[in-house]
Amino acid sequence: MPHIKGLQVLNDCEENQKMLQKLPDWLTSRCNRHVTMQLKQLEEYPTFKEFADFVAQEAEIACSPVTSFHALKLTQEKPSREVKRSKANAFITNVKASDKSRIVSKTYIVGVSNSVDSNRSDKVTTVPSVSNPVTCRYCEESHSIHKCQTFASKPVEDKRKFILDNNLCFGCLRKGHNSKDCKSKATCSVCKKHHPTPLHEDRPSSTAVTFSHAIQAEQNTSSLSCCVDSGDGGSTSMIVPIWISSTSTPEREILVYALLDTQSSNTFVDQEVCERMGAVSEPVKLKLTTMMGKDSIVQSERVSGLRVRGFTSHGLISLPTAYTRDFIPLERSHIPTPETARRWNHLNEIAQEIPMLLDCEVGLLIGYDCSRALAPRQVMTGGDDEPYAIRTDLGKSIVGSSPKIAKSTEVTGLCHRVSVKELPNLTPTSIIRALESDFGDTNPRERSISQDDIQFMQLMNEKIHKNSEGHLEMPLPFKTRPQLPENKQLALVRLKRLKGKFEKDPKFKNGDAERAEHQPKEGNVWYIPHQGVYHPRKPEKIRVVFDCSAKYDGTALNDHLLAGPDLTNGLTGVLCRFRKYPITIICDVERMFHRFHVSQEDRDYLRFLWWKNGDTNTEPKEYHMKVHLFGAASSPGCAN
Repeated sequence: MPHIKGLQVLNDCEENQKMLQKLPDWLTSRCNRHVTMQLKQLEEYPTFKEFADFVAQEAEIACSPVTSFHALKLTQEKPSREVKRSKANAFITNVKASDKSRIVSKTYIVGVSNSVDSNRSDKVTTVPSVSNPVTCRYCEESHSIHKCQTFASKPVEDKRKFILDNNLCFGCLRKGHNSKDCKSKATCSVCKKHHPTPLHEDRPSSTAVTFSHAIQAEQNTSSLSCCVDSGDGGSTSMIVPIWISSTSTPEREILVYALLDTQSSNTFVDQEVCERMGAVSEPVKLKLTTMMGKDSIVQSERVSGLRVRGFTSHGLISLPTAYTRDFIPLERSHIPTPETARRWNHLNEIAQEIPMLLDCEVGLLIGYDCSRALAPRQVMTGGDDEPYAIRTDLGKSIVGSSPKIAKSTEVTGLCHRVSVKELPNLTPTSIIRALESDFGDTNPRERSISQDDIQFMQLMNEKIHKNSEGHLEMPLPFKTRPQLPENKQLALVRLKRLKGKFEKDPKFKNGDAERAEHQPKEGNVWYIPHQGVYHPRKPEKIRVVFDCSAKYDGTALNDHLLAGPDLTNGLTGVLCRFRKYPITIICDVERMFHRFHVSQEDRDYLRFLWWKNGDTNTEPKEYHMKVHLFGAASSPGCAN
């Protein structure tokens, strides 16, 4: 670096951050602590040389052959290997080939010690001697319970009761654990399934219940849409084998099982399957709502162009946009097979149409966003509580469960109710737009003009003029000239409330109002209620406010007036001009709205009631305003 100036860029903190992203999390945490302490002490960021020295030192610490974590872990693992080696030697030296019964007995003893706990040295080293025979837990004879004919001949319920009473495992018939945690499940010598041979039971008919249900009930059970059930193959769902491919690589077809899920809003594909197909994807963030939580944000990839077809069909179905997941939560025991159909008389005829259990993974979950794949083309039903068969374009499946025979102590349920919402990607442009949303007035010239504003400006340009008194006169800017109801009664009620509050209004003396002598046409008149208001800073002066928003028969004057465009100066522009010049002048136009008169034909819409000469003992007379009112929606636009 001292000789090549271009390498000085590595001293920059941003370049250092890129290198930190390639380090393990524990080393990044230590480096963060080191950098923070140096910034506090020296107030400068470490150089690249200091970063390289730090990484070299940490690498030397991590690779210490004596005190590093890896070295200590290897030291802890040595005793277990030595015990295993010594036990194997003892097995070889203590067994005599001439004594066949003792060879079998010794072999079984060593097997028991391994299955109970292969990681605990006390269990492994306390191997019984060869002279101690194996004792059956049921009949206490010198054979294992796996070969006990007495136990195997007992009824199913008696065998199950014996296993539960003695806290034995349904998978290996040993103590200390249950079948869910069993790591050495026995294999049946009759059906080759994972259960002890004495627990095998032939199924005489489709309605008979075998003991294998109880075995698997303790292992793992699940059902679609929160329907929890138990049994070995007793619960099946809409799962079919399909061929999946991508439009980008149509020659790569992969055989997987697909779950047809009517409770998922979107389609999901296994990440590994997507990579094997070579499908094009892009990273996204998803907001998932499931039974485990609401609005959980997860990382995923969006995949488009997926196609599927049935196991034996050639018709392709295009899938909507799918999202990748690390795995599809599904139990293989819920896949329907021909044996599932043969258990029921009403499904026996379709047993040949359902494929055997295939050696392929569950790689796809199709939601209700692909209705063609989920649409039932044929349904075969039986009794009220019996499973039913569904034929879709992807094949036939069986949905339902066999009758329950006993309660299970441990039940696990799978629910596939999924709601998906894709979150938008945060780009620098969107972040800047969000930050600038708080300063929407930065460019006051960019103001949108509505059609009402255009209509307002055209009316003002055509009708505004200077009258004989020297004032600008303009009409009331109606949206459309209205036909208003007779609201004189409303004005009389409001006038009575004002009686006694004040005796005269100074505005009338200034000629802002005049006596309305003529009678207007019906619908072309509106009486405006009014009231007096005192400003806190001008307690000696009253302001008459006309309530143009007062509704009568569901309408008000302001509902029919155009407000006009907003020509008020923006706050940002005002503040900027404050900084531009040394002196600021603020002024107020006194009675600004009264400087603009209303056209003669529109003054009847501004009628109000008042007593002649302010004498409240006389009958109120009708007046109308000649000027634009403080309280009318159109007055600010007309004044501007």
